[in-house]
Amino acid sequence: MVSYKRLNPEDVQFSNAVLSEEHVPVREEVTVREPEECERPLLSRRPSCSATTGLVVLGSLLLLLCGVWLLATIFWVHRPSNQPPHRPPPPAPAPTPDSRGNGTGAERVGAGRDPQACAATPEAWRFDCYPERGAVVTREMCEARNCCFISVPSSQQPPSGSNGVPWCFYPPEFPSYSLVSVNDTALGQTGRLVREVKTYYPGDILTLELETRHETEMRLRVRITDPSESRFEVPVTVPNATKKAESPAYTVELSKEPFGLIVKRTSTGAVLLNTTVAPLFYADQFLQFSTSLRSKFIYGLGEHRSSFLHSVQWNTLTMWARDVPPVELTNLYGAHPFYLAMEEGGNAHGFFLLNSNAMDVVLQPAPALTWRTIGGILDFYVFLGPDPASVIGQYLEVIGYPAMPVYWALGYHLCRWGYGSSNATWDVVKNMRNQGIPQDAQWNDIDYMEQFMDFTFDPTSFSTLPDLVKDLHTHDQRYVMILDPGISSTQAEYWPYDEGLRRGVFINDSDGNTLIGKVWPGLTAYPDFSDHVTHEWWYDNLKRFHEKVPFDGLWIDMNEPSNFLDGSTNGCPANSLENPPYTPGILGGLLRAKTLCASAKQKTSIHYNMHSLYGLMEAKASACALKRILGKRAFVISRSTFPSHGAYSGHWLGDNRSQWKDLYVSIAGILTFNLLGIPLVGADICGFSEEPQEELCVRWTQLGAFYPFTRNHNAIDMKPQDPTAFSPLAQTAMKQALLLRYSLFPLLYTLFHHAHTLGHTVARPLMFEFPKDIRTYGIDRQFLWGKSLLVTPVLDPGVDYVVGYFPEGVWYDYYTGDPVHSKGEELRLQAPLDKINLHLREGAVIPTQRPNLTLWVSSGQPLHLVSTLSEDGSASGDLFWDDGESIDTYETDQYAYIVFSVIQNVMTSQVLHSHLEATYLTVESASFYGVKEEPSGVLVNSQEAAFTYRANQQVLTVADLGLNLSQNFTISWM
Repeated sequence: MVSYKRLNPEDVQFSNAVLSEEHVPVREEVTVREPEECERPLLSRRPSCSATTGLVVLGSLLLLLCGVWLLATIFWVHRPSNQPPHRPPPPAPAPTPDSRGNGTGAERVGAGRDPQACAATPEAWRFDCYPERGAVVTREMCEARNCCFISVPSSQQPPSGSNGVPWCFYPPEFPSYSLVSVNDTALGQTGRLVREVKTYYPGDILTLELETRHETEMRLRVRITDPSESRFEVPVTVPNATKKAESPAYTVELSKEPFGLIVKRTSTGAVLLNTTVAPLFYADQFLQFSTSLRSKFIYGLGEHRSSFLHSVQWNTLTMWARDVPPVELTNLYGAHPFYLAMEEGGNAHGFFLLNSNAMDVVLQPAPALTWRTIGGILDFYVFLGPDPASVIGQYLEVIGYPAMPVYWALGYHLCRWGYGSSNATWDVVKNMRNQGIPQDAQWNDIDYMEQFMDFTFDPTSFSTLPDLVKDLHTHDQRYVMILDPGISSTQAEYWPYDEGLRRGVFINDSDGNTLIGKVWPGLTAYPDFSDHVTHEWWYDNLKRFHEKVPFDGLWIDMNEPSNFLDGSTNGCPANSLENPPYTPGILGGLLRAKTLCASAKQKTSIHYNMHSLYGLMEAKASACALKRILGKRAFVISRSTFPSHGAYSGHWLGDNRSQWKDLYVSIAGILTFNLLGIPLVGADICGFSEEPQEELCVRWTQLGAFYPFTRNHNAIDMKPQDPTAFSPLAQTAMKQALLLRYSLFPLLYTLFHHAHTLGHTVARPLMFEFPKDIRTYGIDRQFLWGKSLLVTPVLDPGVDYVVGYFPEGVWYDYYTGDPVHSKGEELRLQAPLDKINLHLREGAVIPTQRPNLTLWVSSGQPLHLVSTLSEDGSASGDLFWDDGESIDTYETDQYAYIVFSVIQNVMTSQVLHSHLEATYLTVESASFYGVKEEPSGVLVNSQEAAFTYRANQQVLTVADLGLNLSQNFTISWM
């Protein structure tokens, strides 16, 4: 039994670093209470009526009082400093009896706790002792858990459905684990944790093993496990460190009683993790720990519909993959237990909990965060950055870098549910060509299937589908089809199901029989993608269908997995897997809600553990199969995702709506998934459901042209919303936006190369490039491509202007070269319906290309280089180029890499890695923004060349260059 106030000097020493603006002052030291009060059991014991016992107890009390006096004296002499900054901040003055008692005050304190200790806990630092959703917590319920109870007046309660200050919260002396031994290891330390008093959840694991691993200078790993019995661990491959970091950027401190872990940044003393703020729980189906946060600037924690910057005002984010159109405060398609946190001075760090079970992540205004999961182990990483981009790179070193996409993945994709026939689909493709609107891929939704069954196509309505695909290929376009994981189980002869039964690839119920659910084709079985046998079966099905319809990519939907039933046709058993002691705040309130039984059996583990991994494992099976079938890079877009998903698939943000708000929140979605290692991401342009509005669709196409993944998709029974469905003016505006995207393909392709090899983001938050500018921390109405191209879209109806923030420096209008000298300010920009505002940051060299109707044609066009000179006249950029579709070109040296630099009026192109592909490209022209004086002459490879100069914009342009990209060259001016 331990106390949350008993931190002795030999246990831990705290620094005094606090975030100047974001942290409230720290709590003064609280006097330690007597051991008999601090160390009492959770439930009081009935006193004995025996006289003999009474004498023994009296004598024991006298001895105990003497011991307490001695201990108190020792503690007074050796007590730690008065300002331990990792504890909660100082409380407000204790309420008077009149304000708390007599039934007339606004607050009521649970009688089972010391009223002053409870009242002294500031609201922001109250950690919820009764987190069950929907529970109306009474004093009796709270005190049964031995927690503090302070009710909140109705006038201060939050709106219905939102979280607020907990009424029931942990007192300072709530029992936790103690650290009873520590040993050094080759990688760090191991320790033994012991809990002496059980919690209010069943299945407490009373002895735990702690392991800290100093894996790299910037990465710490911590594992807390059950040494007596193995527990489920996420089957995702992570690095296996074999050597301890020699000069880590962090220090690790361990608190003994109660056990706690404190991680500090060595250079600044900033506390990045401090778990002493609340008790550790580690039961069979309830694991919980909390930490203080360095600031309120927290990002990541997908997948949720929210702003890019998460609120810390009692915000609970639940993770459990679920099929539901995106709404706020709801667990959505994917689960990503990773956050990025900003610190003072522009530093940043990250935290990743490698756990796939259902969980709640609670943010509170202290600021602090609580992880609450119902299975697995506690296995987490801390990434030291120190800048935001480095944090993401370090995170991706653990979970895996994203795949390099096939070139046509970056073109314009068109789809809808409800074309009705292959001929109607074909007509849309032809209309797009006739209007000269770029398109690289045509998709079909489930209406192409026969009775919605995978690996079939409707022999009547889609009889010409093979011919459509052939025509697409003739025009250098591609075809993508949808697949759902549910396999129809009711057909008389259906090879996918019959062969699946024979091979045993389907998920079973708890009795060992094939679990049957229901989705679009009716009753269905679900492939178990955790089994390699299923991967082979999946490949065989895809190969057989590819021989009929030579598709080029896969759209894997409904893979949370979705179920129109709760569990199965036979229901689910009544056990603790289906009804755990604690259920996170998932939609529907049950783990089986619109999915499979939690007790269902898979090859690797039960569905209780594997549920949120289903989409990841299907994506892996699909990507591997496509590579084998096509011999090229795989194109897969998945709805459900999990960490490491980017190595196999991209993602779209789900079934959004044709509303202006959905247009806005899509930016937060693409930025968040770039943080999560899935840069190939976008939202359904113009919205999936509800009728599209022309103005909204134009603005959405302009923004969507700068999604890393660009697809227009809408629902059945909705009006068409492809560009050809609108007025000539709208068509022209959409066409211009898409041609603009195609012209920037060399830049976009190079950014994806850096994502694949270095873990960079493609769509990038402004704060990544300006981490010292706190005004960028909440921006999610603008974003960058890479470090230099600023996108400022219109997100509101009926306006012809937009306000954007420009961090300090020089920014150039992309279209004209006009400079904007900003001190870090908002500017109002003209934005007529046919324009999206783009600006280039000083110091960049951007490769662009003459656009065409497909990327296959565009990618062979001459290059135009745009250089944006900084105040000292310098700029730099690069270009990665390969054949666009072969597997692992970078890993096998089948690529070209060229760097461009401008210094003192001289541009240099240097081929750092040559390849045949670069010989097919020429540099046709180059523009230099920010040339302050008209040159007297221009030399290209020391030969005089013609040029133009626009004095008003200070733009120098050199045309008709004809320079081969595979050879070094120089352009200079005097």
